[in-house]
Amino acid sequence: MVAFRTHIRRSAIALVLILLTAFSILIYTGLATLLAQHVDRELLTLAEQEAARVELTTGTLTALDDDEKDEMREAARSAVVLSPSGTVLWKGAASTTRPPLSPAQLADLQRGLTLFDTITPPHDGSIRRISFPVTYAGSVRYLLQMEASLRLVDDTLRLLMLLLAALAGAMIVVGWIGSRWLAREALAPVKALTATAERVSVPSLRTRMPLAAPYEEFDRLARVFNAMLDRLHHVFEGQRQFIADAAHEIQTPLTVIKGTLEVALQKSRTTEDYRDALVTNLGQVERLGTLTRSLLTLAQFSGDRPPVTLTPLALEPLVKDLIKELSPLAEDRKIRLAMDAQSVPLVQGDAGRLTQLLINLLDNALAHTPPEGRITIRLKPIPAHVVLQVEDTGAGIAPEHLPRLFERFYRADPARARESGGTGLGLAIVKEIAEAHGGTVAVESTPGQGTRFTLTLPACAEPVRVTPNF
Repeated sequence: MVAFRTHIRRSAIALVLILLTAFSILIYTGLATLLAQHVDRELLTLAEQEAARVELTTGTLTALDDDEKDEMREAARSAVVLSPSGTVLWKGAASTTRPPLSPAQLADLQRGLTLFDTITPPHDGSIRRISFPVTYAGSVRYLLQMEASLRLVDDTLRLLMLLLAALAGAMIVVGWIGSRWLAREALAPVKALTATAERVSVPSLRTRMPLAAPYEEFDRLARVFNAMLDRLHHVFEGQRQFIADAAHEIQTPLTVIKGTLEVALQKSRTTEDYRDALVTNLGQVERLGTLTRSLLTLAQFSGDRPPVTLTPLALEPLVKDLIKELSPLAEDRKIRLAMDAQSVPLVQGDAGRLTQLLINLLDNALAHTPPEGRITIRLKPIPAHVVLQVEDTGAGIAPEHLPRLFERFYRADPARARESGGTGLGLAIVKEIAEAHGGTVAVESTPGQGTRFTLTLPACAEPVRVTPNF
């Protein structure tokens, strides 16, 4: 696997090479074009001057005398005079044999066009040649060819290539050094983040990434990393506290069972004494069973997929059935259990889990409502939701306990809760079930007046009729 810093260096050098190549091509092509245009202009000017001089003195080729030919030799010793058909009529002293003009070129020249071409002799440098039509009385009388060496142009372009190659080499070295520095500076925060991550462990979750990153992106990464550590720390602290609380809750009934058995075995006792010991231990075993089931339920809801199967569900029949089941228990405690329901839509719910939620809320209400008290279950619609409330006329809960009431193993009155057989997990399970249904649960309480738990669930589209005032 390639290191990221190596990738940065390679990318930087590749970018430098691409830019240098494009720059070199642009410079070389531009300069070559400018030099070629300059040579062509010089040749055209010279050809016009020589052609004009010959035309003014002779008018026709046959009228040329030796003196006039000497003037041409002095102006351009390499000049060649051709007939319109391409026959060589006169050659300068320094002229050499060159490739003849093609029929297409001769046709263009006969139409009055000026032609430029480049010749590369075997043992000489490149030569630029102009073929210029000399006209008289509107017709082409002869063709004038003149040449200019491109050796200086070639040498200039060759030197430019060497300079560009040297520049490319220097830029590659500079780019390599710069990319190393850039990679080191850019990845320094990542290196610090890696070092911090390597130091993180369960015992040291308080380690944090420094926020002095030189770049906004790395500063944001550090903040996100620290936020993740905060969440992990919160989760592990909650897990540690949960394990400690669970161990404490399990230890209490085990201690009672152990103590009861030890007392029963110290000496011979009556059948009634042994029966009392067994009854006591049976109660503690039931408490352990309840605690174990509650812990198992919470463990199931801690996974990625809560153990619920959502189907369209009418809450009113479910509440009615629960009231019917719990009414004898409420009557034994001289507590009135009532229902006040409005027409509400269906909800997407798991009947078994929502029944468990309501049983926990009603058990809690029955445990804290005195004789002659009242527990009311209300159903009412609000926009896009259904609200279910369990309200009692019990002693109420002090305000300082309300924010923590849904925490695991939290008890507003620990002694009373243990006497009633509570595990401290019922309301935590209520919260998990509510959230698994996409809903919320909240609590309001006034000491001395009572407590109201409010469950809010998303509603389905179609309503269902219920019978109010059960």
